[in-house]
Amino acid sequence: MNAQEVGTKLVELFNKGDFATIYGELYSPEIESIEPSGDDRVAKGMEAINAKNEWWESAMEVHSTVMEGPFPHGDDEFAVKIAMDVTDKAGGFRFQMEEVGVYRVEGGRVVQEKFYYAKG
Repeated sequence: MNAQEVGTKLVELFNKGDFATIYGELYSPEIESIEPSGDDRVAKGMEAINAKNEWWESAMEVHSTVMEGPFPHGDDEFAVKIAMDVTDKAGGFRFQMEEVGVYRVEGGRVVQEKFYYAKG
């Protein structure tokens, strides 16, 4: 699959909440995930991705999330826009955020995801 095909499938599965299929079928086991800030900006491999997701789920209550796209760039990259409505569990404050994810595809699988968002 090229970037357009992987991106289309990723957006469809994300909006259904089918993250198990995303991680099992679309992500490379050697995936690299890069955040713009924080102590652990780079997570490498599915074990690190799973740990990052566990932290997110323990820290945030997600009310809604929507992914739009994909917006392809050649045959090996695409971008998406993600809008989220979440509540920080520790602080109890609810907020909306938007981010852009840029994904690199090799061999029909996502090998890198990189996120961009405005600090609030």
